[in-house]
Amino acid sequence: MLDAAARSSGALARRLADKGFDTNVINQVIDRLTRLGLVNDQAYARDLLRSCLHRTLGERGVLSEMTRKGLDSGLAAQVVAQASREGLFVDSAYELGRKVARKTAGLDLKVRKRRFWSAGSRKGHSPDLLNQVAADLFASDDPLD
Repeated sequence: MLDAAARSSGALARRLADKGFDTNVINQVIDRLTRLGLVNDQAYARDLLRSCLHRTLGERGVLSEMTRKGLDSGLAAQVVAQASREGLFVDSAYELGRKVARKTAGLDLKVRKRRFWSAGSRKGHSPDLLNQVAADLFASDDPLD
């Protein structure tokens, strides 16, 4: 499994358990791989965060992806909190907004905003952040709109 791509210790443990290995054996294998530096959940979490941000995911989306990939929920929350403090999710939301704005150019403003909100919600961005991005990127030229 490790030849194909990096994995979290949780994903490895789940895979070994599915293959019928004993819990004690699984724990020993994971501990040995960790000591050898072949499994590093902290580094895996940072790489996964980078990948998720490239896909313009928000905080909830990244947390969900990290736990789905077998990372400890505490480590996932810690990595997401650090990224949030650094403003990485704001950048991600604005990048998503710019993508939606390009794809929906020429459509009615309400349609553009709805599509942005839909995409942002699916990707796990917070409503407050979506409001901020929508106000900045989808402003109307019409004062009555």
